[in-house]
Amino acid sequence: MAVKPHINLVFIGHVDHGKSTLVGRLLYDTGALPEQDYRKLKQEAESRGKGTFVFAYVMDNLKEERERGVTIDVAYKKFEGKKNSFTIIDAPGHRDFVKNMITGTSQADAAVLVVAAKEGIQPQTKEHAFLAQVMGIKQMIIGINKMDEVKYVEATYNKVVDEMKKLIKGIGYKEDQVTFIPISGWVGDNIAKKSQNMGWYKGPTLVEQLDNFNAVPAPTDKPLRLPIQDVYNIKGVGTVPVGRVETGIMKPGDKIIVEPAGKQGEVKSIEAHHEQLSQAVPGDNVGFNVRGISRDEIARGDVVGHPNNPPTVVKEFTAQIVVLNHPTAIPVGYTPVFHMHTAQLSCSLTELQKKLDPKTGQEKEANPKFLKTGDAAIVKIVPTKPVVLEEYKKFPQLGRFAIRDMGQTVAAGIVLSVTPKK
Repeated sequence: MAVKPHINLVFIGHVDHGKSTLVGRLLYDTGALPEQDYRKLKQEAESRGKGTFVFAYVMDNLKEERERGVTIDVAYKKFEGKKNSFTIIDAPGHRDFVKNMITGTSQADAAVLVVAAKEGIQPQTKEHAFLAQVMGIKQMIIGINKMDEVKYVEATYNKVVDEMKKLIKGIGYKEDQVTFIPISGWVGDNIAKKSQNMGWYKGPTLVEQLDNFNAVPAPTDKPLRLPIQDVYNIKGVGTVPVGRVETGIMKPGDKIIVEPAGKQGEVKSIEAHHEQLSQAVPGDNVGFNVRGISRDEIARGDVVGHPNNPPTVVKEFTAQIVVLNHPTAIPVGYTPVFHMHTAQLSCSLTELQKKLDPKTGQEKEANPKFLKTGDAAIVKIVPTKPVVLEEYKKFPQLGRFAIRDMGQTVAAGIVLSVTPKK
């Protein structure tokens, strides 16, 4: 059995435009949501007088389970196309979306942007499209959803498509990176089956188009980068750090270096799901036993690499950020908490170099006094303590971050260049 290429897929779009229902429908129509589970959810939805919410409950049930920390049946979030296999990163509101996309363990390779036909473009539609662009998503489907609400009229669909084309072109998407599909998550039009209600549409269904996507090749040829999530001290074994390999390959016997502290050691063994591995590759969540590094010399947020190409410890860095949601304004000297790979620490915005026009990416204003919601900008940032970061173009997985303040994600960004610590 050849292994299918794997794609992490994120569903984005304005609140109430039908993302959850669409995801539930997609899982049901591709067989990833078993009939008996569907019937149970349907009963539950109807008993609450919310029959139309049955598909949304698929993801919402998971959300509750997630909040209670219960492990979830994986079948829910994974589904199979003919060519590709997919994992859905559920992203309900944009705060979760940003956190999921930037600091979550999954990186989205592709996105489905959901726009309701009747409402058209809304504030979060723009924001999510822009964020997808900043975060480097190059393959996107724009699903014009709830076509049943507008009686499947082609002219209504075309109007929304024209508006969306202007929007995405304005933020830097090329036409061949985006496919438009008229859908109804509730009825099931053009999700896994061709719609009987829209004879005028000749293009692919959602599932067919998802199969046209290309999986991102695993970055095994790059140097090793493994951000640490946790460290355990196991009796009779010793220090066992746990983390996900982002790039490169790690094998037992490898000499490793842990940055930012610069501690060196040797990998004795690697395991995943209680099985010994002969090597760990990108995407593997592993625990590894290490010789020469004690429990207190390695911590969450550190990054492991090989001594001949160690992870970069930065003194300062330049980044492109997007302000998603800040109640007032961000001045020079602003020092919020940054979430980058598994690290969390305060960093200071020491220079606001230029404000960009989100529509064109061109400079709009040099050295602005402050940034507010909706602004995109190039800024200089100084971490309050040593941290590993890489340039986004070299290591996308270690070159993106979220900025959180007051209990919410206020901005997101990517690292353009770094000044390494001597």
